[in-house]
Amino acid sequence: MKILFTAITALLLPVMASAQLSITGKITNQSGEALPGATITITGPARSAVTDATGKYSFTDIKAGNYLLKASYIGYQAIVKNIALRGNEVINLTLSNGTITAEEVTVSATRASKNSPTAYTNLSKKDLAKNNFGQDLPYLLNQTPSVVVTSDAGAGIGYTGIRIRGSDATRVNVTINGIPYNDSESQGSYFVDLPDMASSIDNIQIQRGVGTSTNGAGAFGGSINIQTTTRRDTAYAEINTSAGSYGSIKNTVSAGTGLLGGQFSLDGRVSRIHSDGYIDRASSNLKSFFVSGAWYGKNSTLRANVFSGYETTYQAWNGIADYVIGDKTRSDSRTYNELGYIDTTKSFYKNQVDHYTQNHYQLLYDNKISDKLSFSGALHYTKGKGYYEEYRNADSLKNYGLAPVVVGGNTISATDLVRRLWLNNDFYGVTYALKYQPQTNLNMTLGGAYNQYSGAHYGDVISTQDNLGIGSNYEYYRDNAKKNDFNIFGRAEWHLNQFLLYADVQYRHVYYSFYGIDKNLNNAQQAAELNFFNPKAGITYQFNEHSNVYASFAVGNHEPNRDDYVDSPPQNRPKSENLKDFEAGYRTSGSVFTGGINAFYMLYKNQLILTGALNDVGSPIRTNVKDSYRAGLELDGRVKITSQLNWAVTATLSTNKIKNYQQFFLNTDDNSLVGESFKKTDIAFSPSFTGSSVISYSPVKGGEIAFISRYIGKQYIDNTMNRNPEGFTIAPENMDNPYAVNRYLKGYFVSDVRLRYSFNIQSVKNIGLGLQVNNVFSKKYEANGATYPDIEGGHLINYNYFFPQAPRNFMASLSLNF
Repeated sequence: MKILFTAITALLLPVMASAQLSITGKITNQSGEALPGATITITGPARSAVTDATGKYSFTDIKAGNYLLKASYIGYQAIVKNIALRGNEVINLTLSNGTITAEEVTVSATRASKNSPTAYTNLSKKDLAKNNFGQDLPYLLNQTPSVVVTSDAGAGIGYTGIRIRGSDATRVNVTINGIPYNDSESQGSYFVDLPDMASSIDNIQIQRGVGTSTNGAGAFGGSINIQTTTRRDTAYAEINTSAGSYGSIKNTVSAGTGLLGGQFSLDGRVSRIHSDGYIDRASSNLKSFFVSGAWYGKNSTLRANVFSGYETTYQAWNGIADYVIGDKTRSDSRTYNELGYIDTTKSFYKNQVDHYTQNHYQLLYDNKISDKLSFSGALHYTKGKGYYEEYRNADSLKNYGLAPVVVGGNTISATDLVRRLWLNNDFYGVTYALKYQPQTNLNMTLGGAYNQYSGAHYGDVISTQDNLGIGSNYEYYRDNAKKNDFNIFGRAEWHLNQFLLYADVQYRHVYYSFYGIDKNLNNAQQAAELNFFNPKAGITYQFNEHSNVYASFAVGNHEPNRDDYVDSPPQNRPKSENLKDFEAGYRTSGSVFTGGINAFYMLYKNQLILTGALNDVGSPIRTNVKDSYRAGLELDGRVKITSQLNWAVTATLSTNKIKNYQQFFLNTDDNSLVGESFKKTDIAFSPSFTGSSVISYSPVKGGEIAFISRYIGKQYIDNTMNRNPEGFTIAPENMDNPYAVNRYLKGYFVSDVRLRYSFNIQSVKNIGLGLQVNNVFSKKYEANGATYPDIEGGHLINYNYFFPQAPRNFMASLSLNF
């Protein structure tokens, strides 16, 4: 038998040696999308195949042996792999982009890299999609370090706000594809003007502190760097619908061609969002679209973006008065909105709205000049036009440049009227970046921008109760503004063994003027010309590929905004601000834990701090203080407890102080000013502790349950730390109302629950189901406030206003991907 077995084996050896084997697999890009039409070749002897519609390929009838497998696709870097074939193999390959896209060059010019000595957080499209149930963009960022978000309507749809390290949106620099988004005059970023922008965003980097040089207004608290939709190589169509509490609903339809002929792509989105709001009449009707077309050449890329947003929101920017929110007998004590009240009929004006349309046009171009040199430039234009309309009870005619009118023997000096305050603006310019990498351990970037803004502010009286003989659309003021903004910056990163040396310097020139008659019928003629020099330097030491320690120093300068000029008397115009920012930290990344710790010390000169009051359109009023600082410690981390269970956490502990501050209170009894001095006091709206937590569990494939929490510590709403002027006490009638007594926001701890499940069927690539329950424990809290204290009858009256946030509420979603 042994002899027979040996003989049979010997006879079969040639057959076994010539056994026919196979190589199969799938080709995808870095986003995990299949690449149909990719070419796969093997050598020895040469054979080729093309991937099918799902990106799959196969070779059969191959003999055992050594082979060279190569995969290539237009626009991607080819990949080559050596294979020792001894049995059937499944080889999946991922191809990297082979062309430097305009988005990559333009955005990277103003972004921190992996080892930069800068505190930053990156969010991917997938991160944003998890939380995108229709709330404004700031609410998708509220799990990042040192961030506090607020909502006028209480439910995150409509006007929202964001603060980073206690700094409001006027000092948070926002760019979209490297192009400034902050309003040139107010310097705020109104994401309500671009509803559902998150559905067209590929990724975001949030930098804290001064950060890298960027275009537009300087970053004093942080920067938000947005990159919109990039290339998707396969055709797709998506339908997303969300609906929930307070009549909230979001509908989004997206589609794209994928890469056509290896050179063209077209992507588009339309969205509609409606919400009644938690606060009475704080409704929002929002619409937007986004279209992006691109051409890809061998060494160049051209992309055109056109996107637009339309918003009509019922005004809720005053908040709720302390005497209302503190009245326990009222069922509407936390939702009452006084704006639009018609005194004679005790009803509300239906069109007390903010109405605005904003159109954006971007043309992005890049060229890979050589392996060492690449250029990217962008042309942009933004057109905005709109108004806010309001009903005015018994308003004085002199406020409109009108003399009293005699009608039927009666002299009319005041009347009920409706007015519109208009803003019609244009913003356009050019941005550029030239990246040079002469050697692998050295890269340099030269970038900058020149932008121009022109804005017309004017007011119309559109109707009056009494016939004043002025007709409709009587224009009672007009104030035009112009602003030129030029900057140029250079940055270099040099890797020297385990060290990275970083240097960044920026020059910025601003010319701003406005002229005419403002809404208070005063001569608005003002002009300011400012020159800023902003150097930055840092060093990073890399322990290994996964961990480093860094330190940096940066200088930032920031101009006052329009309201700072308008709200100040001629003899005391606001000064520009200066910030010296010291940062140091440690970062690590691994398969189980990824996180970091960052320490900061931000030393300000002439910081424009919030007084606690708001002007007539809900914008905060600010004043310069000579010496102030912010110092703190930021922590963030993510631990993979098991393959199914993850925990992400952030925490910021800080102290935010003004030195030698003096607060003045108006004594209406004799029109005198009563001063209160502070050797050191807390800066308004700057909690000493903020934190967040996300515990996520994936019980099944495609499913996730997340428990999301955030804690925001106590915040003062002015700079007095709730101290009353010496010798004056709260009026006795207000002593039982804590909302009238205290000028601060209580700390709050709020938790949400998010459920997601996705699956596919034969005709649908992905079906996604989602449910988010916000404020699951129905915590009563206020995220924002304002105060207007004065002295009356020998007592302090605060006149506080607060912005309550919604109790337990939900949004459910359904998405279909084809």
